[in-house]
Amino acid sequence: MFVLDHANINVTDIEMSIKFYGEAFGLKELRRKVAEDGSFIIVFLGDGRSSFKLELTWLRDKEGPYNLGDNESHLCFMADDFDAAYELHKKMGIVCYENPKMGVYFIVDPDGYWQEVVPRR
Repeated sequence: MFVLDHANINVTDIEMSIKFYGEAFGLKELRRKVAEDGSFIIVFLGDGRSSFKLELTWLRDKEGPYNLGDNESHLCFMADDFDAAYELHKKMGIVCYENPKMGVYFIVDPDGYWQEVVPRR
C-alpha cells in the first residue's frame, strides 16, 4: 500500500513561488530546509485540508529557466468554488488555457508550470 505524499517542482525564485502559490491556491509554508552551504532551499507547502504537499526546490547554481519540454505534466487543484477561483485567476492574469467543454482551465506559475483547476464534483 502506498499513499501520495508530495510532488516537487524546481523554481528559480523560491520566495516569488511561495507568494504565487499562496495567492493562487491558499497554500502555506509547512517547513523549510536550507542547505548548510546555501546550495539549495526546499520548501513544503500545504493546503491545510489534506496531507498532500507541494515541494518547491531552489538550486543556487541553476542558471536560466527550467526546460519544461511540452509541459504536459501538471498538478490538479480542486476548487470548492470554481467560479470564484476562475475569477481570481483571471484577475491575476494567470489563466493560460481554458476547456469549457470539459469544465476545466489551467493557470501558469512564474516558472512556466501549468496547473489544472477543476470544480469539486
